[in-house]
Amino acid sequence: MPSICIQTDWGPFTLSAQQDALTHLYLPQQPAPMADHTATPLLSEAAEQLLAYLSGRLRYFSLPLAPSGTAFERRVWAALCDIPFGETRSYSEVACQIGAPRACRAVGRAGGKNPLPVFVPCHRMIGKNGTLTGYAGGLMLKQRLLALETEEHI
Repeated sequence: MPSICIQTDWGPFTLSAQQDALTHLYLPQQPAPMADHTATPLLSEAAEQLLAYLSGRLRYFSLPLAPSGTAFERRVWAALCDIPFGETRSYSEVACQIGAPRACRAVGRAGGKNPLPVFVPCHRMIGKNGTLTGYAGGLMLKQRLLALETEEHI
């Protein structure tokens, strides 16, 4: 599977793709497989867009994504992609959006299994009372991503 590691001020991010779509983004705090440094056109474009986002110059990604998961997880991830830049939704709001209002915990688990964080913005999902809750890259990264989206960079 082609993959590249890009060094940023935020730490190293590893991108992986299969065929013509991104499949994984490993955050700085996550264990990542060794990148084979196969810079395909797709991975190069993904790296450029990720760097532009992290520097506050990009709000929306335009990349083919192919996260692997259950039908329920994919519904949650699709709902996360509907959360506008700079906004958040609670786990219960996402559960209601996908038609499963009692599945708040399952929504949280699906967010935790998201193989494409940032591109599928699970960092925009927060606790019902507005608190930051778990994030695969750590709460400091989640807070930093949310702060990036509320600042007037763009």
